[in-house]
Amino acid sequence: MFDSLSIANALAQATGIAAEPFEISVVGVRAEVRTALGMQVPVCAIGDAPAPDWVILPALNHMNADTLVPVLGRDDVIDAMAALRRWHRGGARVAAACTGTFVLAESGLLDGRAATTTWWLSALFRQRYPQVHLDAHRILVPSGGALTAGAALSHLDLALCLIRNSNPELATLVAKYLVYDTRLSQSVYAISDHIAHAAPLVERFDRWVREHLGTAISLDTVADALATSKRTLTRHLNAVFGKTPVEYIQDLRVERAVHLLKTSKLTVDRIAEQVGYADGVILRTLLRRRIGKGIRELRS
Repeated sequence: MFDSLSIANALAQATGIAAEPFEISVVGVRAEVRTALGMQVPVCAIGDAPAPDWVILPALNHMNADTLVPVLGRDDVIDAMAALRRWHRGGARVAAACTGTFVLAESGLLDGRAATTTWWLSALFRQRYPQVHLDAHRILVPSGGALTAGAALSHLDLALCLIRNSNPELATLVAKYLVYDTRLSQSVYAISDHIAHAAPLVERFDRWVREHLGTAISLDTVADALATSKRTLTRHLNAVFGKTPVEYIQDLRVERAVHLLKTSKLTVDRIAEQVGYADGVILRTLLRRRIGKGIRELRS
């Protein structure tokens, strides 16, 4: 995150791009802050920090619910949430990626807003914060005065979004220097084995659909193949992903179509066939509606 903003400042100065420089302060709720690897981070005390325009939370170094949830009740995290709310009342906007999104949600600052989080903790997030409109397949979700990003490396997407708000030309240049390409969704990175551990029925549904993506899929057929009911399937999909089975199938079809558009020379009609649609017109419409991009943009 800091490197991205520092690179933006350096490139703006070197190329003459008119953009306000980013002034970065690292603020701690304790006098001594150490990383998970034990390295000490020099921080400014909250009382001495300038009034921020943005407050960006670091992620918490915990990958599962058993270790993450207790940390949310730790004294320093509670103090950080109080500072967040105070800064937000003063007009600051807030941002976080990965498990840092849990601190934002815990503070109440995401209530009534759309947000994303790291994909493997989406079920926990949805259960713990039902008042937040979670869209876990997206990598980046701006919503009012809050900005959330998905899994750990999505902090780069978050940084580029902040730079883009300042100057789109500068954000494009920074992305090139970082050798960084646009990603459309974090769903494609989801690991079936992880889903299987948390929700075996959802994992079997995911695997079955991927194997039959080029065919016409009915919920009756899937439910029969998995020896369950449509109602049970719908309930489990909603609990894990906040989606209906039809929406999830559309997500997988869009991901497969985007991959084929970027990596093959197949015609749009042929790609449509391979992802279960009758013709390219339907696929074009779906891509435009779901990700806001046309065929030409995706292939370029």
